[in-house]
Amino acid sequence: MDEDARYEAVRSRDGRFDGEFFFAVETTGIYCRPSCPAVTPKRQHVRFFPTAAAAQGAGFRACRRCRPDAVPGSAEWNVRADVVGRAMRLIGDGVIDREGVAGLAARLGYSARQVQRQLTAELGAGPLALARAQRAHTARVLLQTTALPVTQVAFAAGFASVRQFNDTIRAVYAATPSVLRAAAPRRGGGRDAAPAAGIPLRLAHRGPYQAGPVFDLLQREAVPGVEEVSGPPGRRTYRRTLRLPYGTGIAAVEERPGVRTGTRRGARPGGWLQARLHLTDPRDLTTAVQRLRRLFDLDADPYAVDERLGADPRLAPLVAARPGLRSPGSADPQETAIRALVGPAAAGELVRRYGKALDAPQGSLTHLFPEPAVLAEAEPDGPLGALAAALADGTVRLDPGADRDETHRALLALPGMDPATAAVIRSRALGDPDAVPPGVDAPDSWRPWRSYALHHLHVSGPMSQES
Repeated sequence: MDEDARYEAVRSRDGRFDGEFFFAVETTGIYCRPSCPAVTPKRQHVRFFPTAAAAQGAGFRACRRCRPDAVPGSAEWNVRADVVGRAMRLIGDGVIDREGVAGLAARLGYSARQVQRQLTAELGAGPLALARAQRAHTARVLLQTTALPVTQVAFAAGFASVRQFNDTIRAVYAATPSVLRAAAPRRGGGRDAAPAAGIPLRLAHRGPYQAGPVFDLLQREAVPGVEEVSGPPGRRTYRRTLRLPYGTGIAAVEERPGVRTGTRRGARPGGWLQARLHLTDPRDLTTAVQRLRRLFDLDADPYAVDERLGADPRLAPLVAARPGLRSPGSADPQETAIRALVGPAAAGELVRRYGKALDAPQGSLTHLFPEPAVLAEAEPDGPLGALAAALADGTVRLDPGADRDETHRALLALPGMDPATAAVIRSRALGDPDAVPPGVDAPDSWRPWRSYALHHLHVSGPMSQES
């Protein structure tokens, strides 16, 4: 989009572009999402930015009305396989907070200077600025949804010092952490009294969201001890355990989407899924949220997907019946790969035999899925042993920054790995929106959304290995 087209999107408050770009108003010093309900500023006062970090770097603070830091991520990063797309997925997973820019660059196979140059040229912000914007959002969530002391919030959000935390919050939100906390909306009695109550979240998405088929799939696949789906259709809750960089977690996501109301002038609103996270270490919040977003495919652009697939006569009635159908991903890519290989029944047996018991189980959620290194030692023979060993030693990489083509080739080189299973792993564990098993009739006109097309074709029946 050129800037005139972007301004028209702002004038019409078009929610389809929330997260795809941001606009800032020079006379107020504030930046917003395109669907912001405030009075539209004059064109000559508006600047456009590809990321919130770029707007913050230019000295603009986040709008308190439309909360641009809370929009879904750009769907572009799901599609793109280049270094910028891979870098954005890794930054979203919190790699910079854990490993620094050098760690990010090493995972991408580039020098830190090359990564800095490419991100700045395309996104208007380098890796540190992008991570800083993410930390600020995490800190706001913790301040406004938990009773954690401010100092704990600072370090849980990934800041190196309280002073850095205070300076960033003031720059991004034009408020101190205490003022930001006091401004939190009081829903259901206000903030939770203790971290043990969990962190309530709204996981935003753009456009329509077909929650039913996603929860149907998760219910069919659920592995006892690790996952459960409870409640009647339409009001189900999906719960699962999470292995995270600093500790463990239990996530709960509700099926019934929230709907954003009060939009005007042709806006195409999105909504959210209500969720709650119980974390043994709050530093894992950013990573846990991103993994849930990938599992539920919340950063997708349903408008682009439905427009392309809806133009095909074979798919048009399916798209019309289920606008916003998603292609679910993975909360734990290594776990997903192993489960795709062995199947649900065998996966449950692996959990019973080798899964690590939670220190504080919740109901039927009692274990973490066994790590690849544990399986490689316990089951060294056959396809499972080969895959587990390759995941454990890094021969097969499934992290958010993995090169999809390289990983696919590495999977096919493993003994006992068939192309159909490799395609499932590519679609689910790597989040590839265009993965197709061999022999499936999926024309090029469906690119780059062939994974979504296959879900449309199979959503009414069992999706054996999700193909």
